[in-house]
Amino acid sequence: DTLQQVQSLLQHEAFTIKNPNKVRALIGAFCHNPIHFHAASGAGYQFVADQVLALNALNPQIAARLLGSFTRWRKYDTVRQDLMRSHLQRILASTDLSPDVYEIAAKSLDTA
Repeated sequence: DTLQQVQSLLQHEAFTIKNPNKVRALIGAFCHNPIHFHAASGAGYQFVADQVLALNALNPQIAARLLGSFTRWRKYDTVRQDLMRSHLQRILASTDLSPDVYEIAAKSLDTA
């Protein structure tokens, strides 16, 4: 499964979450995989939202860029809309949210 492969690559010795190019190459590429990012189970959304929260303190610009994958949530079916919206709300409710991530989440939910 693609998501499991991506999750295992996070643990690979060549990967570091502190390197923006590696984050974009691995997590960013996953965000652009319409089949697996938008899986009906919501597992792709959960994974990326978790990574956004982890990156928020390390590199808020990269976190915000990844969060951009959620901004068009209204264009999907109601199941996916609900899943994406719930992760945006979870991110927005997080403490110590960077201004970059806050802006993307708030504007996506029209709460800015």
